[in-house]
Amino acid sequence: MTSERSNASEEEDHRVVPFRPRGGGWRKPRHAPSASPVEGFAKYEGGAEQDDNYRHRMIVNLAALAFTVALAVAGVWLAIQIADMRKNQDCLLSGRRNCAPIDVKALER
Repeated sequence: MTSERSNASEEEDHRVVPFRPRGGGWRKPRHAPSASPVEGFAKYEGGAEQDDNYRHRMIVNLAALAFTVALAVAGVWLAIQIADMRKNQDCLLSGRRNCAPIDVKALER
């Protein structure tokens, strides 16, 4: 490459392109300033006129809690099983024998 060619490519790499917003740009929308995009929170506040099904909410919350506990127990069980399997595989790969203990009570019938 010639020095002229390298200078031209450097100039092209460092060129600043001006940004000019089109039309409205970043201006505020042209609707009335008193109009709010949110209707209001009155419908979410809850009052005496709404029938709040407390029993149904508590049942759903208990079901979610039971599912979360079951998921946590399954995760702990899986972690223990993976640790035991890794321990047995390490024992076997090191060349030892009798790595897996045999339950004698299961053989007595």
